[in-house]
Amino acid sequence: MDLLLPTIGFGLVTASILALAAVGFTLQFSVTGVVNFAFGDLMTVGAYVAWLVNTGLHWNIWVGAVAGMLFLAVASVIMNRLLLQPFIRKRTDLFGLLIVTFAFGLIVENALQAIFGPNYQSYTYSPSSSVGFLGMTFTVNQLIIIVLAVIVMLLVHGLLRYTKVGKAMRAMADDPALARACGIKVARITDLAWLISGALAGLAGFVLVLNTAAFAPSTGEGFLLVIVAAAVLGGVGRPYGAMAGALIVGLVTEVSATIIPAEDKSVAAFVILILVLLLRPQGIIAAARG
Repeated sequence: MDLLLPTIGFGLVTASILALAAVGFTLQFSVTGVVNFAFGDLMTVGAYVAWLVNTGLHWNIWVGAVAGMLFLAVASVIMNRLLLQPFIRKRTDLFGLLIVTFAFGLIVENALQAIFGPNYQSYTYSPSSSVGFLGMTFTVNQLIIIVLAVIVMLLVHGLLRYTKVGKAMRAMADDPALARACGIKVARITDLAWLISGALAGLAGFVLVLNTAAFAPSTGEGFLLVIVAAAVLGGVGRPYGAMAGALIVGLVTEVSATIIPAEDKSVAAFVILILVLLLRPQGIIAAARG
């Protein structure tokens, strides 16, 4: 019981990182219908861009975070246009596109290892102090991660609910053919979806590394299944469900570490995922439009 509150604190940090990634993953899928299994490796690319800016140019880590977001935003749009669109025009099915993105992720991971080597890297910054709150302990950087996640989730909510772009995204998620017939510029909205997804991948990769302190070419790929678990748990293609799924997965994985070995903590999240798929395969928030 003494460990419960601290692990809940760890779970909130993990959930915040996971929410950034899962929302980016599922938002892009809801608009384009493409399951991007290169998402984890793209997160790693964002982390390396931030690291290069931080250690190579000796700039602040948060400047590196912005650089990683911008790079991944543009790279994701290019990935869609040059890699995926030729397959989509040939009417490649969902499974085929999944394989394409999976293969691209492997190429990215191996390219990173060839360029930077297999060794772990870390950002250069002054250690942050710790803050106690309701029996939980956070570093300042962890509090920033939580606040960032909350702000980004509110921005995503505002985008989807109160802007023409968000309404167009929701229309495409519901019925792409009808959205096109209604005059929605599908290609432009698709680019925006990949742009936002890429930016969130870059930010998620950065905060993941900021929390774990070190990273290697395989870091993001190892986080991919947890992202998918959160997305599926909340209802695939539903950003609001991804937020809820991230919170559940984040808390369950960390709290379960008080009962089972820490290296096996992700197993608990997948057990819950399997139960949800059996009892409510449409996800926990399937009724919410996202």
